[in-house]
Amino acid sequence: MSSTPSTPLSGRFDPLSLSGRPAVVKMGLLVLGTLVLAAASRISVPMLPVPITMQTFALTMIGVLYGWRLALATVLAWLGQAALGLPVLANGAGGVAPFFGPTAGYLASFPVIVVLVGFLAQQGWTGRRVVSSFIAHFSANLLCLLIGWAWLAGIMGAEKAFFAGVAPFMVGAVLKSALAAALLYAMASRGKTR
Repeated sequence: MSSTPSTPLSGRFDPLSLSGRPAVVKMGLLVLGTLVLAAASRISVPMLPVPITMQTFALTMIGVLYGWRLALATVLAWLGQAALGLPVLANGAGGVAPFFGPTAGYLASFPVIVVLVGFLAQQGWTGRRVVSSFIAHFSANLLCLLIGWAWLAGIMGAEKAFFAGVAPFMVGAVLKSALAAALLYAMASRGKTR
């Protein structure tokens, strides 16, 4: 018996019933998502060369709740806002500099990880399937760290990049993934995702 919320016609995961919603509602959710991502970026622990933020938590939750298509559009819009100079990234950063500095690899990973977690959610890796949900979120976090590390390694060398841009984030990745899985389980248990 599957507990994964789905639309009646498609059988696919759709916790906000987005498949039947008009484009204006989806556009509103896109704007809301960019605001959530900007707010999550402000929740940070300053570190060099990359701060610890709640961005990946917000990203993976948007990936699950919006589905990979709307989540991808939301993340691209948010990154576009940043590139235009709006202060929507960690520590209020904006402009093109973050896309070429130490954080560039992490930023490049964000569209990839929302597609990954959104796709896995559509395959049922969410809701009451807590272990699968945790694995989906943790895999997205690890992919973010891997892509971020690869970029950072080009700047400072592989070992230094690992200890500066991966190791400090591992505990946070586990905790954020567990929190996401727990919240989605609670939503599914209360029937709010149907």
